[in-house]
Amino acid sequence: MDNRQLFLYLAWLVAVVATLGSLYFSEIRGFVPCELCWYQRILMYPLAVILGIATFQNELTVKKYVLPLSIIGWFISLYHYLLQNVPGFAEIKPCANGVPCSGQYIDLLGFITIPFLALTAFTLIILFMLLIKKPKNNQ
Repeated sequence: MDNRQLFLYLAWLVAVVATLGSLYFSEIRGFVPCELCWYQRILMYPLAVILGIATFQNELTVKKYVLPLSIIGWFISLYHYLLQNVPGFAEIKPCANGVPCSGQYIDLLGFITIPFLALTAFTLIILFMLLIKKPKNNQ
């Protein structure tokens, strides 16, 4: 297995862990996802499937599909994290109904929240996709 295959596999593994983690929080712990959580899920769940297929087919060109989803998800996660942790952000766009996006179900070590976990997952997927480079021709 070369490094490119390893990076593809690791990106898939991150997407699967993030997907299972979000399902754990909602289905087992009973946390109701807010609007921004749903947007992050909409972008993360397909990555688990797309990267899984690409990993087993060794399709390294998948990054052209994965990067846009991951980058959009990264910005949504960053905004969500700032909404929770920066005073003044909550007044910009409060959620219309249901669970407020500024609420925190978990707060580990004073900074690890669910949007932080999503931000970390999207960051790792983006990093792994950027590390997949075309092989150099030895001519």
